[in-house]
Amino acid sequence: MSMQRLTHFVVEAGGIVALADLTTIAERTALMGKSSWFDILVIAPGIHLHQRSAEFANAGGELPPTAALTSGYVFRVENQAMVGWLQRVGQAGCLVEVEVHAQEGSSLLDGGQLAGFIYLLAPIVTVATEIVLAYYAEWWTFGIIGVLIFARAVNVAIIRRRSTTNWKGASEPGVYGDLLVLVSQDRWIRMKGLVDDLKAVTSGQWLQDMGPIESFAAAGATMLVYVTAALSANATTFGNIMLMALLFVEVGLLGLSNKLMRGLHLHERVVRVTRPAKEYRRRLDLAQELISETGRRDWAVGLGLVMPERSGDIPSKVVL
Repeated sequence: MSMQRLTHFVVEAGGIVALADLTTIAERTALMGKSSWFDILVIAPGIHLHQRSAEFANAGGELPPTAALTSGYVFRVENQAMVGWLQRVGQAGCLVEVEVHAQEGSSLLDGGQLAGFIYLLAPIVTVATEIVLAYYAEWWTFGIIGVLIFARAVNVAIIRRRSTTNWKGASEPGVYGDLLVLVSQDRWIRMKGLVDDLKAVTSGQWLQDMGPIESFAAAGATMLVYVTAALSANATTFGNIMLMALLFVEVGLLGLSNKLMRGLHLHERVVRVTRPAKEYRRRLDLAQELISETGRRDWAVGLGLVMPERSGDIPSKVVL
């Protein structure tokens, strides 16, 4: 049986699948806070959308009001990856508690062993596919996947540069922080940890803006993805089937790994849910409980959760 030609079934231009506007790659980047060099071998639809990871992480552009329960200061969470993750773990009418701590080392299993194992299958599938294509001399498809790997490498290099830590405010070593974040749709998140760790994941910019050279490189990588879609018409039916199967399998593996990911890894910190969601009948009940616990109400007034009891409680600006 010849693998070069399938007479009863014809597939052409299988590379068009790579142009599907799926955000799976961008979601992985947001959950890990950056890209790993192993990502180069993960070939899935949406390569051309990689540089829009920040946009997809916080699609609504939300800047949730936040109060420091220890000091009473009210501000907003600016980090797009952090906001996107809080939207993901929050539940309407419930308080979810999360903890932030420094990350000890880094590995592909940071998000959990099961999620990491499923993710590791994707590079193995890519290498195995290239070996099979080389064995059957499917050089067009072999080269197309090689071009996609190169486009992936360009995007990974840019993301790694853009995700470097920049401004995070003044350091406050050893100081413990406690934040209440009001996410849209009545999702309430309480974040605990050292102030420096909290600042690292809530303040500043997650991905820096691209410079002229990076923008040019990203545009070139995007064009390469479109070129592979056009060139795939030269491949045989078997080659196109292999290419489509690779794209479908790897986007499935990557998507499943994303769903099983535990916590958020961002700027050398880890954010994880520490307590299950606690439901409240109304926001005022939540505010009164936390006021009783913290012994102060200025933060609640600043967030607009309660009315000031005296003129001294009135903040210069109510965020919400």
